[in-house]
Amino acid sequence: MRGNGGRNTVGHAGGMDVELLVVPECPNELMAHDLTRAVLEELDVSASVTTTVIDSDEQALARGFTGSPMFLVNDRDPFAEAGAAVGVACRVYRTSTGLNGVPSFEELREALRRALTA
Repeated sequence: MRGNGGRNTVGHAGGMDVELLVVPECPNELMAHDLTRAVLEELDVSASVTTTVIDSDEQALARGFTGSPMFLVNDRDPFAEAGAAVGVACRVYRTSTGLNGVPSFEELREALRRALTA
């Protein structure tokens, strides 16, 4: 069940945990979720994928939330940028094709590969 700070689990626990942090009604939430599942499938990785809604500045501060959607892989943001502001906001990713609401397939695949070997 999703809601204020709630989690929606898809898949099953495995070698990796991916958590998507999103603001309420994030326009990129579905794209982020579908991208994550597609990359995990290509890598043939069993993983838990959860979604957590961040709807207050207090939650954002407690989680180090720098915008929606935020990908946490084994509790680490592989796309963290030094000095990024914490708060309830949308996030923009720098991709090889320009700014986007989610990382590219290749960038997320590389981030998940790095997490597998960490």
